[in-house]
Amino acid sequence: MNKHSTYRIILFDGVCNLCNGAVNFVIQRDTTNVFKFAPLQENAGTVLLKKYAIDPQKLDSIVLIENDKVYIKSSAALRIARKMSGLWPLLYVCVVIPRFIRDVVYDFIAKNRYKWFGKKEQCMIPTQGLKEKFL
Repeated sequence: MNKHSTYRIILFDGVCNLCNGAVNFVIQRDTTNVFKFAPLQENAGTVLLKKYAIDPQKLDSIVLIENDKVYIKSSAALRIARKMSGLWPLLYVCVVIPRFIRDVVYDFIAKNRYKWFGKKEQCMIPTQGLKEKFL
């Protein structure tokens, strides 16, 4: 068993403002402390991409690694919502919508995320209080 297997790992675009906002949103609702995070552009993220044979050049998505399985796009988002506090787990019912339909919406937002929400010059630096949430 590897040291990360007890956590669900979220890989995200560390320079995307929307993605950083989503990470903060999940952290605030991760009351059971099941998620760890790593920007795709940082060492921990690139190591995991390589381990799971994910081509970063073809990736325009959030990635969830859960029980050694990889989920991307809407499947990752719904599985993440399922583990958050509050009413967010109710979104998981959307999993009955065929993935290709869910992913069309996801891809449209992902394609426009920099234009709509902006981009940072470097990955976010977690505060001292949040460092244990990052790989």
